[in-house]
Amino acid sequence: MFHRRRSNRLGDILRRRATAGRGPRATDTPLRHRPPWLVARTVSIAPPLEPILPGPFLRSEELARVEAALFSAREPLTTRKLAKLARLSDGTRARTLLRELAALQDASGSAFRVEPIGGGFQLLTRSPFGPWVRRLLTTPAENRLSSAALETLAIVAYRQPVTRAEIESIRGVGCEEILRQLMERDLVAVGGRTEELGRPNVYQTTKQFLRAFGLARIEDLPDIGPAGSTGAPPFPPGQGPPPPDAPSPADGPSAPRL
Repeated sequence: MFHRRRSNRLGDILRRRATAGRGPRATDTPLRHRPPWLVARTVSIAPPLEPILPGPFLRSEELARVEAALFSAREPLTTRKLAKLARLSDGTRARTLLRELAALQDASGSAFRVEPIGGGFQLLTRSPFGPWVRRLLTTPAENRLSSAALETLAIVAYRQPVTRAEIESIRGVGCEEILRQLMERDLVAVGGRTEELGRPNVYQTTKQFLRAFGLARIEDLPDIGPAGSTGAPPFPPGQGPPPPDAPSPADGPSAPRL
């Protein structure tokens, strides 16, 4: 007759004694002396969260996922990408939820608001809170654009696609080095070549330019009037478009700084 061999492991012995009602229970054994299987049984579980009561600003599960995705994103999200991240049916559903979220944020007086920017949507701080945010997000002076760079960037923005020769004819000075700096910062990019002699490059702004200046599209640039068609620079000499850290309208978003 065969007998099953009883294990002499301490863990098995304690388990059998605890099951039979003999010996120390799991809660009677000091934590530092308990075997792993006993510790696992006595780990405290956090109490369940209190149920969220319905209110005027309560988010649905879909809307909460959209807001969470926007909060964690470091760059604007298209509706298609947002639908994928928030597990929505399609981009149309994402656009509907974005409108609903913006309305809730307006009604609740939130410091943040969903804004179209750079070809997508991003959660931005409202302008009245810009000075408080800038206390944390300080930009070193050496990372800011010079007046010459801002002037060159303004010409590219308002006349794109534009060649280097056209920029230099407007400014009256060479701009090869400045264009290189703007390209390194991803504010300007080569947009192709012309059919002129030598096929020179043409330059245009990038999505990073839209994000830096808080624009949804390049068409949202401020109107400069007839100056755009007379050959005069779009801004007075030494000036460019408003820098990213300049105050924006009261109802607009606070754009990220360069």
